[in-house]
Amino acid sequence: MGNKLINKDIQDYINANLNTDLHTLLLKKSPFQEVSMHEIVQQIKGKQVAERKFPFLLKEGIIFPPQLNLEQASSEKTALYKSGILKGNKFIDLTSGFGIDAYYLSQNFSDITLVEQNTELLEIVEHNWNTLERQARFINKKLEDFLDQNQEYFDVIYLDPARRDEHKNKVFLLEDLSPDILEIQEKLRSISKQVVIKLSPLIDLKYLISVLSGIVRIDIIALKNDVKEVVVFLSNENTDKIMCNCINLDSSESVFSFTLGEEETALAEYSEPEKYIYIPNNTILKAGTFNLISQKFGLKKLHPNSHIYTSDERIGNFPGRIFEMEIIDSKAIKKKDQFNIISKNYPLKPEEIKKKYGLKDGGDRYLIFTQSKKGKIILKSV
Repeated sequence: MGNKLINKDIQDYINANLNTDLHTLLLKKSPFQEVSMHEIVQQIKGKQVAERKFPFLLKEGIIFPPQLNLEQASSEKTALYKSGILKGNKFIDLTSGFGIDAYYLSQNFSDITLVEQNTELLEIVEHNWNTLERQARFINKKLEDFLDQNQEYFDVIYLDPARRDEHKNKVFLLEDLSPDILEIQEKLRSISKQVVIKLSPLIDLKYLISVLSGIVRIDIIALKNDVKEVVVFLSNENTDKIMCNCINLDSSESVFSFTLGEEETALAEYSEPEKYIYIPNNTILKAGTFNLISQKFGLKKLHPNSHIYTSDERIGNFPGRIFEMEIIDSKAIKKKDQFNIISKNYPLKPEEIKKKYGLKDGGDRYLIFTQSKKGKIILKSV
């Protein structure tokens, strides 16, 4: 498939139709005998995804796989972040997929191996790596078969397990993934100093710690405050502390790091709203480090379940948004006013609030509907 698709006339046709309605295009007959319209549309979809997710692949000669493979592939930005963490001699990606993570994570390694059971997908990856002048060993095998036959030791093993079952439904528990991480974890740790596993942003951290051995680090990675992945690092080194890093890429925020267990001993102070209001980013909310944020930044919490903080003096480097706000009465809200609505620990959702008060969405002003220990409150940006 790959050699046909890189034909200049076919590529010109693909590029000329990047903004064409794809449903309409699929109803047409392919102008090229050697490729179907379905194959052409697949390449258009790939280029559209690449433009926002991995623009380094917007290069002549690159071939894109089906949509499902593009969905699970890491973005260029999250892969680039991870590449700064790992280094060594021998690197292996046991679930290569479209190879985005492998391409970046392996940059600090001299010996690179990619394992992938999908023959067509691996052929696409090998073609693309050759186009990008990147060297690796490509192995077309099931991960389990490779592990049974393997005699090598690696500095880093990387996995991004498939998170869909045989019915294409999303799954999250480690035993439901493909491969079953719980079944192979000891084998992985026996052939590598470090095992790195990319997991769904929906994975529960307490569950993760209860079923995986040798965890030394967990990274919660967001892109523009949208949590994209949870990355867990396994090691054979003994440690009684697990480091957790909350990273919000494409923001000016610094990484918030702590050791798991600190939250259990942290104490939060409580207060009614003061001059400044703080809302943690979604990596902090995912980590569940609500009291520790209060303690480390010297902030007071409004309510145990609101996860909104306050101070009279502005505190910098906070991993989230900071507002200067005041409490208002609901009667001060005028119909058709324009606000961004935030609802935290409040009975109504933002859409319900807009409907109730007749508000327009957007603009540069904010209303926060939440609760303090004294009850429901409304905050307006100053």
